[in-house]
Amino acid sequence: MEFDKAVPGGPCWTELGTDDLEGAKRFYAELFGWRPETDPRQEAGCYTVAHLGDAAVAALSRLYQESQPVAWNVSFAVPDADAAARRVEEAGGTVVVGPMDIFDAGRFAVALDPTGAAFQLWEPRAFPGAGLLGAPGALGWVELATRDTGRAAGFYSAVLGWTAEPSEQYTEFIVGGQRFGGAADMGDRFPPEVPPHWLPYFAVEDVDTTAEAAVAAGGTVRAAPMTVPDGPRIAVLSDPRGAAFGVFRAERKG
Repeated sequence: MEFDKAVPGGPCWTELGTDDLEGAKRFYAELFGWRPETDPRQEAGCYTVAHLGDAAVAALSRLYQESQPVAWNVSFAVPDADAAARRVEEAGGTVVVGPMDIFDAGRFAVALDPTGAAFQLWEPRAFPGAGLLGAPGALGWVELATRDTGRAAGFYSAVLGWTAEPSEQYTEFIVGGQRFGGAADMGDRFPPEVPPHWLPYFAVEDVDTTAEAAVAAGGTVRAAPMTVPDGPRIAVLSDPRGAAFGVFRAERKG
């Protein structure tokens, strides 16, 4: 990710929905050094914000309904959630929740792109989103797994203003001239029943050590550490409840 703070149209937040909130707090605190703070208000439903130092980097939440899978979700920043929601429907997507106000923090909606991947829209007010991106322990890349990368790229271009840069194996997404994510064709790597989805990648100092630590803490390795040609070292892991996420080696700057 080529920016360290949220920008309009780019990923601004990632949130885990889980059926074991206390277990998730322990697992991710051990893995990434997060400091979780749970909102004490009853109406907040134990919503927990994870911090690195003073910066908010991600959230952990109870499942909102029984049909909701245990999974990570990705939010994209928009200046007007209602206008963005209208663009979602005009471009062939579906708005499934909202737009709605979340206290004074911002305005929020959940949508599906035309290929079936869920994502979230966030219009920031008091809460801008992640205070840190790309640093070890923070969100640093987002990846769409889909069965129609061309259709997905056109949709997100219309809704969020992205530019797509496709190659034979991968499509990278750019907003405001900066790269932040990509799309990969699901092909036969996933069973037919697995829907398209967004996967957050967190930056780490050492991918192999992090993978070992995840297993020691009760997680699993879904895709073993590997070095992407002309790219970083990456792995895909899952927490003890099965929520998948990626990790990649943070670039050393300066």
